[in-house]
Formats: sequence, C-alpha cells, structure tokens
Amino acid sequence: MSLAIPTTFCKPLSSASKPRSQFTLKPRSLVVCCSSKEDESSSSSAASLKSFSAALALSSILLSTAAVLPASADISGLTPCKDSKQFAKREKQSLKKLESSLKIYTPDSAPALAIKATMEKTKKRFDNYGKYGLLCGADGLPHLIVSGDQRHWGEFITPGILFLYIAGWIGWVGRSYLIAVRDEKKPTMKEIIIDVPLASGLLFKGFSWPIAAYREYLNGDLVVDDKDVTTV
Repeated sequence: MSLAIPTTFCKPLSSASKPRSQFTLKPRSLVVCCSSKEDESSSSSAASLKSFSAALALSSILLSTAAVLPASADISGLTPCKDSKQFAKREKQSLKKLESSLKIYTPDSAPALAIKATMEKTKKRFDNYGKYGLLCGADGLPHLIVSGDQRHWGEFITPGILFLYIAGWIGWVGRSYLIAVRDEKKPTMKEIIIDVPLASGLLFKGFSWPIAAYREYLNGDLVVDDKDVTTV
C-alpha cells in the first residue's frame, strides 16, 4: 500500500496562490499624534541644556586664563614670596605660635587635633603663596597686582570676574523667580514659602544669565517703562 503526498505542500509560501475573496482589504495609514506640550517641554529642556553648556564653556575659559606664570620681580620694591626672607620669617613665627599653644594640651585631645589641623592649613597657605607667584613687599606680606598685567590675572582679574558672574547668577535667579510667581493668586506667600521645584529649575537656567540678559536687552524686556514703576 502506497501513500501519495501532494507536491503542492512543498512549494514556497511566496509562490502559493492567494485565496480569492469578495472583500478587498485597503491598507491602513498610521497617524501619530503628539501633544504640543511635549514639544514645548522637550524644546525647553534642550534650550536649558544648551544654556548650561554655554555657561560651563564660559567658566572653563575664565579658569583657563588663570594659568600660573613664573613669578618675577617686575614691580618695584616687590620680590617673589618664595624668595623673600621676611615672608619665610612670618611663616616660622606663625607656626611657632601654634606649636607653643600645642604644648598646653595632651596630644590626642580635641584642642590639640584642631591646632594640628590649623598648622597644616598654615603651611599649605604659605606654600600656595610662593607656588602661585605672588609678590611680597619688605614687610613679608603678599601684595595683589591690580594693574591689569596678564601675568597677575589670577590675583585679582579672574577672581573678580568669577565674583561678578556668581553674584549676577544669584540676582538673575531671584529676578526670574519673582517674575514667575507675580501672576499667582498670592505671590507674597510664594516669596515667603519658596516653591522648591520652580526655584530648582530656575537655578540651572540662571547659569546662562549673561546671554539671557543680553537677549532681553535686545528685545526690550530687561527693564520696564517708568509708567509701570510704582512707589510706596
């Protein structure tokens, strides 16, 4: 007894004849709807990230200009602190006073440990004065050069710029917070009880305050008209 197997089962599926149907299937088009709020949130997050990157680049540029240059006696009456005898004498006197105070206490007591930590900080401070090229006078005290010489930017110019940047960042964040809550029902309560999520978002946006301030200056939004200013 033999069994006959149809050969049509061995054909590939692509070549199989398609069944006929009285209904025709139309292809469906997929429509994706997205909310405009998601677009705005993504664009705002991207803008804040760009602002933070710009602020980070600005701070790195400012810090890179504070490279330590070799100290030289280019100012009349001043010598490098590392070569000043009076400067070394002041360091010895400061450490000697701390050592005399250390003898009063037992070695492992809390005051003794605090004095030892102060001694380490004193040594590090004097070492940094000599390492970073500060100039000392005849009195052995470091003198800051504020003439604008690039070799002494790390003494005054760079810290001054960083101070202005940080102070402006604090002021800009506070200004942005007041503007954000002035349309609330009780804005005074928002000033007393800080809205932490709102303030946290403004903290990161405030890093790019120089760019934002310049943009508002061009748009005329940085200051208000005199007629809108009220006095109490």
